[in-house]
Amino acid sequence: MTHQQQPHPGRRGNVSRRALLAGGLGAATAVGVGFGAPGIARADSGANEYARRAKVSYDAMQTNFYDPATGFYLEQYPYVDGNPYSYVWEFSQATVATQTLAGIPGNGHAYKAQVADRFTALEAYWNSTTDPVGYDSYLRPPYGGGGDKFYDDNSWIALAFLLRNNQDNLHDKAALAKAELLHDLIVYGWDTDPSHPYPGGVFWTQATWSQDRNTISNAPGAEIGARLYLLTGDRSRLQWAVKMYDWVRDTLLAPNGLYWDHVDLAGTIEKTQWSYNQGVMLGAGTLLYQATGKKSYLDQAFDTAKTALDFYAADDTYFTQPAEFHAIFFANLLRLSSVRKDKSFRAAAAAYADEARSRYQDPDTGLYHFDSNPVPLLHQAGMTRIEGMLAWPEGHYALLT
Repeated sequence: MTHQQQPHPGRRGNVSRRALLAGGLGAATAVGVGFGAPGIARADSGANEYARRAKVSYDAMQTNFYDPATGFYLEQYPYVDGNPYSYVWEFSQATVATQTLAGIPGNGHAYKAQVADRFTALEAYWNSTTDPVGYDSYLRPPYGGGGDKFYDDNSWIALAFLLRNNQDNLHDKAALAKAELLHDLIVYGWDTDPSHPYPGGVFWTQATWSQDRNTISNAPGAEIGARLYLLTGDRSRLQWAVKMYDWVRDTLLAPNGLYWDHVDLAGTIEKTQWSYNQGVMLGAGTLLYQATGKKSYLDQAFDTAKTALDFYAADDTYFTQPAEFHAIFFANLLRLSSVRKDKSFRAAAAAYADEARSRYQDPDTGLYHFDSNPVPLLHQAGMTRIEGMLAWPEGHYALLT
């Protein structure tokens, strides 16, 4: 079957991220360390130490996954079989990890060319032949056969462009324009059939093999819409942000105060509570507060943050979910702390980073072995991003996306 027809087993299809944890990550809880954040008894390692660690993790990512001849990444190391390069989801997370390294004080000049390289290579996934335009899930010709468009993939990329604009003191008009194009695509994914259970919501993908509507395909769209409104004053962006945020709260908010994963067209809700789902919803709430001045949004974001910290710290739950999800969660948590101060937010990220390094990083290679080999690019990029953010001054957290 062609790539467009065949979902990738660890990323796409009905198994997707839910199957990804069936192997090593679930078994990781057997380590039995009483990990908890923020209650773990460990001092913050300090910005300089996290900067050092982030460089080690980044250098390991570049040494083992990066192909300098093309600018692309392997999906896993060592390479076993399958596609020669990563899907765009993995590439987007390596891109944000690079941007995070560039945001560490003193690193901007050293990493400027590498950030530019990521965005140049990203365009090999761009599909300008569709209406609306957007990024395919896999490389387009001549490097690959392209693939289905995923609304969450395009959201992560839009957020990377918005981070690029933030790191250029809001002067990168091309990055802003690309984020606007991608938000148009996400809006296009809204379900307009009123006969569906829980009508509305953005679908996960344009592919016919899935008709799920997910927290992760709606809440990032709300974040992007609110950010674009704050940057441009376009009220239609804000209206869509509110609409996507409200749909998730109305449909996927669980009784425990956290968010479920998705609902299908039979009305069945998949009730896993992934950390990145909590992250994007608390991030969207923070931005909607900034866009509207309504304190209820900030209160909802803060409540989600506190509930999530307790939930993931209990029974080693952090290590039943992958690092790339936590990187998104912590990015939003740290950004919330720039609006509503709470020392436990950074403490939680630091405690996770320290424990993950202690348990899973190979000191000889710098690679994170949460699972058995091969090592996924997503895990390495996620840990690089978390360590890198902890090296940022707290005053810069407002720049995070």
